[in-house]
Amino acid sequence: MLKGQTEMINPINQTNNNVKTSIFYINDYHGKSINMERTVTAANAFDSLNKDKQDVDTLKLSSGDIMIGEDFKTNQLAVMFQKKLGITSSAIGNHEYDMQDRITAILPQINYNLLSSNIKISPQSPWYNKVQASVVEEHNGHKYGIIGTTPIDLYKRSKEGSVQKEISVDKVKETVQDIQKEANKLQKQGINKIILLSHLGYTLDKIIANQTQGIDVILGGHSHDLLFDVKEGENLFYSKTGEPVIITQAGRDGKNFGILNLEFDSKGVIKKVQNNIGQTRDFKRYTPIKYIFDKVFGNRETYGYINSAPQPLTHDLIEPNPHAYFIADCVRKDLNADIVILPSSNMRGYFEPGKVDTRILTDIMPFKNKLYRVKYSEKEIVDSLKLAAQSFTNIANKPGIFYTSGLKYSVTTNGKIKSIEYITSKGKTVKININKPRTDKFYETVINDYCAMGNDGFHMMNQPDRIIKKYSFDATKCVKEILQKSPQPIDIKDDGRIKIIENN
Repeated sequence: MLKGQTEMINPINQTNNNVKTSIFYINDYHGKSINMERTVTAANAFDSLNKDKQDVDTLKLSSGDIMIGEDFKTNQLAVMFQKKLGITSSAIGNHEYDMQDRITAILPQINYNLLSSNIKISPQSPWYNKVQASVVEEHNGHKYGIIGTTPIDLYKRSKEGSVQKEISVDKVKETVQDIQKEANKLQKQGINKIILLSHLGYTLDKIIANQTQGIDVILGGHSHDLLFDVKEGENLFYSKTGEPVIITQAGRDGKNFGILNLEFDSKGVIKKVQNNIGQTRDFKRYTPIKYIFDKVFGNRETYGYINSAPQPLTHDLIEPNPHAYFIADCVRKDLNADIVILPSSNMRGYFEPGKVDTRILTDIMPFKNKLYRVKYSEKEIVDSLKLAAQSFTNIANKPGIFYTSGLKYSVTTNGKIKSIEYITSKGKTVKININKPRTDKFYETVINDYCAMGNDGFHMMNQPDRIIKKYSFDATKCVKEILQKSPQPIDIKDDGRIKIIENN
């Protein structure tokens, strides 16, 4: 099912020399291999629809974050997916930099252009000479300039490591200048149809649309916005020289893809546009690629069964999530912790009734972040929950709220924590004074390594002197243990541990 709208932009002076273009675009799949399989089916349908249209140029482009985390197989599948899809150029999102240790094994497998105009790469980096600022694609004799970007908050979205030492990212002002420089270079070559593959987020995309000239289309990512149709002031803007600029983005986790149909006049000005958003769940998994993916994953072990589970979330980062509660409870029970904190950004899927096997768990938690056991004070716990709660009002709701086991709390829709309670292992409820939390009371807390290192602004969680244990596994190991021990299928329910209060 596609949702779209045709919008005429100043439909005058149109001639038979107009160029028709159709772009199949993706962003922020985050290693969701099952949705990748469905997207291949959708792309095949796109190809079939356009195969006899000699007057339509077809492009397939990616705005980044198709890869995710440190799992080699997941990232290998992301590359295979884009190759099978026919992606020719991709921006480099922050999650393409996640797998720092084994990226040298992945990069040679990539046969599409990696684009970023706003980074500088050290010669010591495996990314050196692998990235271009822009490329030119020619279709049916028509030339298209394609520019890429990396998010300016890359360091906040990646672990400490070689990325920070070997790659520098320009700030907002410089990034706008970088993009304009590439657009100028392309225009000097006579190219008047220019597409920006942006992994900067919707807010910055709007700034770029208004503050540059020569850019016609911005295919976005990073902020996970789902931009339907074509609406002036939302995704139809005008450049410094008054020409229309289309911004679009297809959400996150491979739930959606986009098809952007355009018509350019002889000067490269958009005269007609239609933006269609498709849902991957409307397409069957493509059997040949599913077979290949299954072989890459290897034998899939079934760990247990789900009897019932709620529907997936609407607002992934700021909504109570029973699926996450279940995972946090598995970790608490398996590791006998006082508290478990699971960042909402770690949750990339949901459980469905039926068996739970290797691929399903990987699809739900693809990051593979190792677990840490840390002794946190009551104040540090409260401060971290308060900071996470601000996601309700932050741009793109990042970094997201914390899901917990051993704690229940209420939060307003303007991002204020109203109450927190600690639930002992015996089920006793102990109220925490959120205004004067204790600094002399400590809880053994299990959290992932990313947060334990203070990333995403959670500096209070960076307490290296109070790390009790670094586990060699991620949360999926705990889920497997609990599922295997369960004598019957599990019902996943919302127990109300996070209460959202509408702010009046």
